[in-house]
Amino acid sequence: MKAIISDIHGNLEALQAVLADIRSQGISDIYCLGDIVGYGPNPRECVDLVMECKLVILGNHDQGAMFDPDGFNKSAEQAIFWTRQQLESSGEPRPVREKRWEFLAERPRSHRENGYLFVHGSARNPLNEYVFPEDVYNQRKMERIFALVERYCFQGHTHVPGVFTDSMQFMSPDEIEFVYKLDGRKTLCNVGSVGQPRDGNWRSCYVVLDNDTIKFRRVEYDWQKTREKIYDIPDLDNFLGDRLGEGR
Repeated sequence: MKAIISDIHGNLEALQAVLADIRSQGISDIYCLGDIVGYGPNPRECVDLVMECKLVILGNHDQGAMFDPDGFNKSAEQAIFWTRQQLESSGEPRPVREKRWEFLAERPRSHRENGYLFVHGSARNPLNEYVFPEDVYNQRKMERIFALVERYCFQGHTHVPGVFTDSMQFMSPDEIEFVYKLDGRKTLCNVGSVGQPRDGNWRSCYVVLDNDTIKFRRVEYDWQKTREKIYDIPDLDNFLGDRLGEGR
């Protein structure tokens, strides 16, 4: 049994709540699909916690913090420059800062394991490609992505949880009562977002993989506390705090 988390985005309150929920189920293997940082007010603390995960994939915001952000909107770009500053000059001992940079720099873009593929974006473009629910109507795009999946692929990036089947269906967690049984057919699973859900539900989302069963979990956290931290940082757009309560 393993927990699969993604898109933490510097939201310490959400990450702590999710990790507590994972521990309460006796799960020790945690896979993180990237975007540890960006948008949120606690990048250092989130990187430190995620270092304990069994697997951590590189996300586009993680890469943006290390290099130049590519294709980011203004508030996301401003947040990533602030994040980089926090990681570079925290006033902490140099070895502590260097350990975080080295950790981020060593992250793989994808990971294959026993027929499972783990990426941040998609099988076709692990770092940057979004696969949205409405893409089931883009048969050419989905066929090309499914062609690169051996059996099952877990991804994040859109912050919208759900399951895609190779028959061009998308099912949200609500539609399947938060449980989906893998049956050998090619399947994509978006695990949702810990730190910034965008499916109209403010609660953190992640997935538990128990043999061939996917279980979506929603976890409440003190999003108002995170919002107030964002408000207190001039370089972070207030909108990044407001959206937390709306799940968008």
